[in-house]
Amino acid sequence: VQLQASGGGLVQAGAFLRLSCAASGRTFSSYAMGWFRQSPGKEREFVAGIDWSGITNYEDSVKGRFTISRDNARKMVQLHMDSLKPEDTAVYYCAAAPQLTRIRGGYVEVWGQGTLVTVSS
Repeated sequence: VQLQASGGGLVQAGAFLRLSCAASGRTFSSYAMGWFRQSPGKEREFVAGIDWSGITNYEDSVKGRFTISRDNARKMVQLHMDSLKPEDTAVYYCAAAPQLTRIRGGYVEVWGQGTLVTVSS
């Protein structure tokens, strides 16, 4: 599977933004998918993950604000980000792995390219 992320941009604090990740390849529906982010000077961190059936997992700081979803027919995974904060500023990456537990642990099999999200105060 190959991944192509899009949707980043510059927004003000409190705004909404939706990131999309388009996948190619016939095995998309069998993969767990996730989003990670990396801020300047920090390590890449897990943000959200979703398995093939729709079970989700979130990093604590985004719970209640971010929602991950997937459309297996369209081979698409999205990250809906609400009530954005300046500390959400980062390059966001989509990722794929065989199981959600591996996504959560950062054991990613396929990375997409990053898309920059900047949240101004």
